Amino acid sequence: MAMQNNLPKNTSEYFWTRHASFKMRQYGLSEQRVKNVIKKPKRKEEGVAKNTAAVMQPVSAKMINGEEVWKQEVWVMYQKRGTRNAQREAKGRLYAKYKIISAWRYPGVSPKKNPIPEEILEELGNIE
Repeated sequence: MAMQNNLPKNTSEYFWTRHASFKMRQYGLSEQRVKNVIKKPKRKEEGVAKNTAAVMQPVSAKMINGEEVWKQEVWVMYQKRGTRNAQREAKGRLYAKYKIISAWRYPGVSPKKNPIPEEILEELGNIE
């Protein structure tokens, strides 16, 4: 069976790095799922890369005894780009509002202040 090439498309709203596209494929995350995490995160942390944020949504959250619980999380690390670069847009270049750096699934409930697994940190360190 041939594998479909459903890579996310760069638009004026979102720019997808190759790393993010690879991780989305690895973890079975769709472009729409990643966008939903960014639009309505359950939790937001400071990203490890400069000027980045990491946001999370739980997968299949349920209410048990009045408490919301889940067994898995979807995380997205992105960089929000300001309008100070309007000159680039004026020159006809595509300049997205969000640069998606990485996306991953976290098994269980991630600890606060350190939601990014070592594997992701190492891979981000190897990107040129």
